[in-house]
Amino acid sequence: MESVIDQAFAAALYTEGDAGLDAGASLLAAAPQADAELVRRGEEFVRRAWQRGWLPADVVRLVRRDLDEHAAGLAAGLIASEVRRYDELPPRWRSQLDELPAAPPAGRPDRFSYASALLALFRLLLALPAIEPVGPPPGAAREALTRPPVAGEPRMLTRIRALLAKAEATGYPEEAEALTTKAQELMARHSIDEALLAARTHGDRTPGACRIGVDAPYETAKAILLDAVASANRCQAVWNSDLGFATVIGFAADLEAVELLHTSLLVQGTAAMTRAEAGQRAGGRKRTKTFRQSFLMAYAQRLGSRLADGTARVTAEAESDADGGARGGAALLPVLAARDLAVTETAEQMFPRTTSTRVRGATDLDGWTHGTEAADRARMGGRAPGIGR
Repeated sequence: MESVIDQAFAAALYTEGDAGLDAGASLLAAAPQADAELVRRGEEFVRRAWQRGWLPADVVRLVRRDLDEHAAGLAAGLIASEVRRYDELPPRWRSQLDELPAAPPAGRPDRFSYASALLALFRLLLALPAIEPVGPPPGAAREALTRPPVAGEPRMLTRIRALLAKAEATGYPEEAEALTTKAQELMARHSIDEALLAARTHGDRTPGACRIGVDAPYETAKAILLDAVASANRCQAVWNSDLGFATVIGFAADLEAVELLHTSLLVQGTAAMTRAEAGQRAGGRKRTKTFRQSFLMAYAQRLGSRLADGTARVTAEAESDADGGARGGAALLPVLAARDLAVTETAEQMFPRTTSTRVRGATDLDGWTHGTEAADRARMGGRAPGIGR
């Protein structure tokens, strides 16, 4: 049994081209008795991915991008079976496992196709590079897997998610603005309260990190939007364009805010872009690619400016409250400065070598104008503070 698998691996995994995949798949298709061992070998490849810093969502996202949805399902099946060996998993892992796609049945649509797809998946897993870890791997010591939750955090996040979901669903820009504003206010208060609580209790709260997918098309504009949201939340984002994700470094409450707000603003921006594009095409226009790219670039840059303005405003308001004792009497600005420094130091330790890249400018005036208007509709209205302060 092992010799058949070894022969198939030698043909498919360590040589280039489709001919090796076909040869290996032919060997495995004729050896159904090797199926159990083949899955076990696949679990080993998945385990190596954890050791190299990858998380379940990272693996599935890359497999879906570089192969197809069927291969993503195969990867999900291997991940689900591999993690059964652990008594405990980090919290972020649990949520990612819940969102894995369904695994297709073994041997479908036929044994050769199934074996060929598995070998292509194994070839990709074998070539995964080591990346910066953003949390403990499964099987780590118990104390490394969990930390005490912030008081009231689950209830607060539930309310924020509900508000943003309504903002994404409504067809009325004014209602979306009001709902997003309210969500931002809750996030801002939560982040400030945690910062001051940690300062008063001398809690050992160090920055963490998470990875957020930045998918094609128009990934540059999407990365700019994520960077704007991260900066407004006292986080730093480092984009890996080759692997299709950004790593966001910050404190736990701020990372939650980045994930929630970035996802919501991207949904709102995409919906607004689709509506604007439909109007353009109704007028006889055909150049949709440049319109979309310019729209999203303007949307990201305009939102970044507005978030930065909101950040300055809410920081001043919160400092005034702290001086008056409304938030415990702790001076806010030194607390935030210390947290900013901790985030910067952590980012520099994780990514000692980063490079800047030149962003291609927008070339479509209509797309830029519509994108700016959409960002204004998603703005922080009234007294709403910038997120994460």
